[in-house]
Amino acid sequence: MSEAFSLFDDQGQRLYLTGEEREAFLQASQKASREVRTFCGVLYYTGCRITEALSLTRRQIDFSDRTIVFATLKKRKSGQYRAVPVPPEFLDTLDMVHGLKEKQASKKPSDLEQLIWPMSRSTGWRVIKTVMEEAGIQDGAHKMPKGLRHAYGIHALNKGIPLNMLSKWMGHATMEVTAIYANAVGQEQQNIALRLW
Repeated sequence: MSEAFSLFDDQGQRLYLTGEEREAFLQASQKASREVRTFCGVLYYTGCRITEALSLTRRQIDFSDRTIVFATLKKRKSGQYRAVPVPPEFLDTLDMVHGLKEKQASKKPSDLEQLIWPMSRSTGWRVIKTVMEEAGIQDGAHKMPKGLRHAYGIHALNKGIPLNMLSKWMGHATMEVTAIYANAVGQEQQNIALRLW
């Protein structure tokens, strides 16, 4: 298996945040600016790729369906989208911070197509790393935005989300990619095993 299909790098270091690190990240984001808080929240609640979050427009927040609609960037064909459910409270926060319902009601293309977070990928990456620093997450291969994505996959599996649903939400091309989250170890593995016992 290549690193792209593994939860560990070639030195055996984990590439995902533990449940405790994931929660610490969310708590640390609450102390940041409102825009940073919502940006971190999208990564936390959806497991999206950082470029997918940065590509979100105001149109892609679906309040009636309580989902965020992502353009799936890793699939071979463009124009493929996936809707990922998020907590209603988080949608309320997104609306409060970014005025999304008001902009959607205007139906002006210039309002609807505006990016929610107009920043470059490298700036977004630095924002996430700064929040991880504030959260006290130890240095390692897991301390990066993709570590949050992997943590989301493990968390979903731990909560009993079926692999096919998780695959859809994460925008994976195949179920084989999603199945890597069944390879969790440590406390995550124990939590999964507890469901068996």
